[in-house]
Amino acid sequence: MMPFTAGFPYGTVYLAPDDRWWNQLTPRFPAYLGAYEDGRLQQSTVAARQQLGDCHLCPRRCGVDRLAGEVGFCRTADRAWVASFSPHFGEEAPLVGRNGSGTIFFTHCNLGCVFCQNFDISHQAAGEPVTTDQLAEMMLQLQRQGCHNINFVSPTHVVAQILEALTIAIPKGLNRPLVYNSGGYDAPETLNLLDGIFDVYMPDFKFWEPASAKEYCGVSDYPEVARAALSAMHRQVGDLSVDANGVAVRGLIVRHLVMPDGLDESRAILEFIATSLSRDTYVNVMPQYRPCGEAHRFAALSRRLSVAEFEAAILAAMQAGLRRLDG
Repeated sequence: MMPFTAGFPYGTVYLAPDDRWWNQLTPRFPAYLGAYEDGRLQQSTVAARQQLGDCHLCPRRCGVDRLAGEVGFCRTADRAWVASFSPHFGEEAPLVGRNGSGTIFFTHCNLGCVFCQNFDISHQAAGEPVTTDQLAEMMLQLQRQGCHNINFVSPTHVVAQILEALTIAIPKGLNRPLVYNSGGYDAPETLNLLDGIFDVYMPDFKFWEPASAKEYCGVSDYPEVARAALSAMHRQVGDLSVDANGVAVRGLIVRHLVMPDGLDESRAILEFIATSLSRDTYVNVMPQYRPCGEAHRFAALSRRLSVAEFEAAILAAMQAGLRRLDG
């Protein structure tokens, strides 16, 4: 490997040209520093805020005037709501490093899965509204605590507020990579606004079948939207790159929560990732499903995942040719 340090605010990033999962990094790192300097961040901020007036930030396209206090599916008007922010040590290893991932958990969600393991946050509105100045200070405080990145959890419905807060935090010294940690139900137009601003995308890919998506989160177009969103994210940032300590600096991480009796959908999702994105996509095949929220209303969701089901999903990932599995 060869060290490359020019333009990087901290550490040494190692590029390994012979390893296909190491992609060339942008001249300015994190990416948003360049976007701020040339005005692209400010332009995206204005465009995203304008969308709030007839909200179509996410594929639900509720069309409400959030600037006037109206709310749609995400129940969020002009202010973002935050449930908590802190260093998090339960995320993927490339995000956690030694000092943790600086997570900001946003209240509400644009997807609303009935089995959500953060049901109190996504469905029951645990949290409180914050100003953009407060959101910017949260980012800076996480950086001061040594977090390796700023990890926005459920950011899709508050993209405009995040971008606005970045324009406040960057002049005050923000320099950590940004992680877009979403459910995968993201509109391509909104992702275009984030191009050159987010360093790491970490979407879920939950369902392959429209019927499953319709039953469990009320949107039958989820599989189609998620495929397009993951493809757009991968085009923007490529496969995951890490520094000399194994900490993520840029690229795509995909999460897939294996569901009870859902192995056929898991196989299709993992095959899509390997063939349509890259076999070197960093994938977390997640075994921790348990009945939460309103899962008890659905017979198929009323039990935990078995060990055999998880092992079969891992085997499916390897058979698809995926080479970078978390863990």
